[in-house]
Amino acid sequence: MSPEAHRAKAERIERSLAKCGPQDYEMKIEAAMLAGTHWLNLALHRMGITPPQTDVLHTYMLTVNELRKYRVADAELLDALAEIEDIRPGFVRGNLPGGEKAAERSLALLSLLRQKAQPDYSAGG
Repeated sequence: MSPEAHRAKAERIERSLAKCGPQDYEMKIEAAMLAGTHWLNLALHRMGITPPQTDVLHTYMLTVNELRKYRVADAELLDALAEIEDIRPGFVRGNLPGGEKAAERSLALLSLLRQKAQPDYSAGG
């Protein structure tokens, strides 16, 4: 997928995310993971680390060599998405207490992913 397509998808997901209320923590976490994946792929493509036909689906699906290569490029990006992915099972698929706080953390990580993928990004698009 092209960097422009990743940006468009991430922005569309974030527009939908803005409609969620505090009780919608499952959707917030899920949307943070989905949009965050697009921001990560945008960054990797722009850095020339991955070609447009190679996209990361989940950090836990990467081979050891891919993970090392991408971490050298920007460990903070990979760590942010990995943390959202780690939060997800307990609150989206499970019933752990503290979902609203987990959603807040996911959104903070999403913000970091967006900023690092596209430093000139503004909330208006």
